[in-house]
Amino acid sequence: MSNELSLANHAVEVFYDGECPLCLREIQLLKWLDRKSHIQFTDIAASEFNASKYEKTSTQFMDEIHGRLPDGSWIIGVEVFRQLYAAVGFGWLVWLTRIPGISHALNFGYQVFAKNRLRLTGRCNAKTCKLD
Repeated sequence: MSNELSLANHAVEVFYDGECPLCLREIQLLKWLDRKSHIQFTDIAASEFNASKYEKTSTQFMDEIHGRLPDGSWIIGVEVFRQLYAAVGFGWLVWLTRIPGISHALNFGYQVFAKNRLRLTGRCNAKTCKLD
């Protein structure tokens, strides 16, 4: 299996949860902004999606947003959003997110969101949200 993206003109591949209403809004915006098709969109909620094809588990993909660069390297969390917005021409915004205080706040905020995403979107059940 090749770790490289299937189409050379993509700057980044994003693995998103198509059943997450908030996530889907962000993806729809990015699809609209991606007029030059620099992003490859992969829905991890699609019935044909197979996490093991990427040598990862479904839980890994569900726990935090994943992205893949053309060289096959993986990125996670806020860095995925930076790459996505850079791919659609918002490099100036990406630069702002790298400023130390802003960067730390974004990383913290995303971790809180990722950990509570299913609960926040009304998708918790005994299987998806374990109570400690």
